[in-house]
Amino acid sequence: MAYAQLQQELEESKSEIRRLRGRMSLGTPTVHKDLSLISLIPKWSGSHSTNSLEEFISTLEASARIGRWEPKDTVEIVALKLEGSARVFYQGCTELHTRDASWNTFKEVFRKRYKDVHTDQHYYARLQMARQGRNENPQEFADRCRTLAQRITCQSDDPVAQRVHRENAERMLLASYVAGLIGVPGTQVRYASPVSIEEAIRIAVSVQEAERQEKFSNSFYARHDSRTHSDSGSRHAVGSRRSTTQRVDARRFRGVLTRQKPQALGTRRQRLPYAVTNAKG
Repeated sequence: MAYAQLQQELEESKSEIRRLRGRMSLGTPTVHKDLSLISLIPKWSGSHSTNSLEEFISTLEASARIGRWEPKDTVEIVALKLEGSARVFYQGCTELHTRDASWNTFKEVFRKRYKDVHTDQHYYARLQMARQGRNENPQEFADRCRTLAQRITCQSDDPVAQRVHRENAERMLLASYVAGLIGVPGTQVRYASPVSIEEAIRIAVSVQEAERQEKFSNSFYARHDSRTHSDSGSRHAVGSRRSTTQRVDARRFRGVLTRQKPQALGTRRQRLPYAVTNAKG
């Protein structure tokens, strides 16, 4: 068994050497693979994963294009990125462990297994009735509408047909987003009649930021005015207290004089006869 495996590996090495020699003889440059992109691919665990299957597949295909991976490399890498129920399903699916198993076979089998139980009409209705939440900004609302639009976009291997499906989904996304915006940003976006979702988001975010800046300015000047009135009121109260204190002191001083004056007069009147008596004597 070990001898047969060594023979097989030897034959594969020889075929690889012949292929490299053929490239060198034809002057074809050697393509280097970039396997470091594997670390950027998140793991996928099936239905309970935060990312959908289509997002997982698109991430893999984008990494394969950038890293110049071969189809068999993509199949081996995707097996390393599965976990949970998705890995259990992969290990139990004999169709994916044959020598003829390709990347297209993997996509077909997994799309069939993890197909969404909701119908397309369900997501059509959710997209058409989408409304911006009270605590949801325009960008977050756009992301939620994009997720619904991706679920209703038909998948096709034909590039032309796929482009048509994507354009239809973009038109539905724009109409639902513009209709679902609330408040002044929604009114301004509907007045502007944007032709793309990016333009609609830019207008909504700009109007929201302008509103926020205006509220901040109004609150700032209101606090400044109230502080000014408070300071002037404090100064007026201090002045009033000072004047009241001065009036009270003046009254007290006059009262002291009033009480002391009769006493002084009485003393003089009492001393006057004594002085006259002494003079007569």
